[in-house]
Amino acid sequence: MTSTLDIDSQKAAERVGLTSDTIVIRGGKPLTGRIEVRGAKNLVTKAMVAALLADDPSTLKSVPEISDVHVVRGLLEAHGVVVTEQAPGELLLDTTNVQSAHIAEINAHAGSSRIPILFCGPLLHQLGEAFIPDLGGCKIGDRPIDFHLNALRALGATVEKLADGIRLTAPNGLSGARIELPYPSVGATEQVLLSAVRATGTTELKNAAIEPEIMDLIAILQKMGAIISVEPNRVIVIEGVEKLHGYLHSAIFDRNEAASWASAALATRGDIVVGGAQQQELMTFLNVYRKAGGLFDVLEDGIRFWHPGTPLRPVMVETDVHPGFMTDWQQPLIVALTQAEGQSVVHETVYENRFGFTEALNEMGADIVVYKSGIASITRRVPRRPLEQAAVITGPTPLHGADVRVPDLRGGFSHLIAALAAEGTSTISNVGIISRGYELFIDKLDQLGADFELA
Repeated sequence: MTSTLDIDSQKAAERVGLTSDTIVIRGGKPLTGRIEVRGAKNLVTKAMVAALLADDPSTLKSVPEISDVHVVRGLLEAHGVVVTEQAPGELLLDTTNVQSAHIAEINAHAGSSRIPILFCGPLLHQLGEAFIPDLGGCKIGDRPIDFHLNALRALGATVEKLADGIRLTAPNGLSGARIELPYPSVGATEQVLLSAVRATGTTELKNAAIEPEIMDLIAILQKMGAIISVEPNRVIVIEGVEKLHGYLHSAIFDRNEAASWASAALATRGDIVVGGAQQQELMTFLNVYRKAGGLFDVLEDGIRFWHPGTPLRPVMVETDVHPGFMTDWQQPLIVALTQAEGQSVVHETVYENRFGFTEALNEMGADIVVYKSGIASITRRVPRRPLEQAAVITGPTPLHGADVRVPDLRGGFSHLIAALAAEGTSTISNVGIISRGYELFIDKLDQLGADFELA
């Protein structure tokens, strides 16, 4: 029986022109060479939504060829936005004729994506109403939309839960409010930004996320005419304005993709130059990479990552919101840590189910034990959370080929890395999911000398 995951993966593959959803990898060969990273998935998709706030066109540059971009483009077009690719990686977003979309159209484009929730604020401003279908996304934990809905209610939206989704209206428009998030959620912070910039009055958001992608979104909104102040202690103040105009912006690079290729270099004993990567947004990752024994060199146009040729060292990692160690970084890094001499510990404090991918690694020869309730330690710096888990990785352990089914975006790329590092042949299915956030990853594997074929 075909599962929802299989269907989502096949659709994602089709969106970016992948001819197969399965890849066969013959591992044990170092990845060497240079690849380029473009705009961050976590910024580009939100910047495309932000264009809805303007009454004239916007231009976004450094747009990656990933499935999630196609999802947002389809949703925008369903709402009357004309999207034109002016050059490779450059989109013109013409929002002069925004209109309501039929529920069937929204569902057809969104699938199980969580992106539609961020359309609410802009559509409430433009049309007075918005509809979002049941939300899905990667199965890495319970990511309720309560933070989003509570923020929208605080700003004056009326939320009506229907059988097939949620309808929001704002009969009196949106108005500024004092909002405090229970957790510095990136998505909820984006929601408040996109909803409050054209609300009447001032909005004060406490306990906000301050990731680089959030700062880049704020920069875009400021270009559009918004008045947004980032203040100490995670406070963001938004002074609402009546109108916004289009923007011209080049997106921040994808630091998650850059860190993933860095981990691939370490796991395969390779040497990879990640063009477009920048040091400042990766400082926390680079510290851990160096502690584990990885080497890097910051270049003018990227960062070179390579294996030292000597044994890797175990590390202790605690994921956290920015400026902490990103949860998206730990999965690819864990593959490299299976080759470190000794015990590494990764404390996952952001999502409660992000170690599911380790089951496949253990089948490939890794020694990883997951503690469902986390591990207390006097050396901890990040406060413990009720949902956290911990993984203990003991190495080095030789990896061998296996048949693997991709469970989610970052876990899927981690399985790719493991297969590339392993001796023997691996068959990985549902690789379409990887195309949600990794641009042209098949082409990049080829550029780095990987031995593989699409099945």
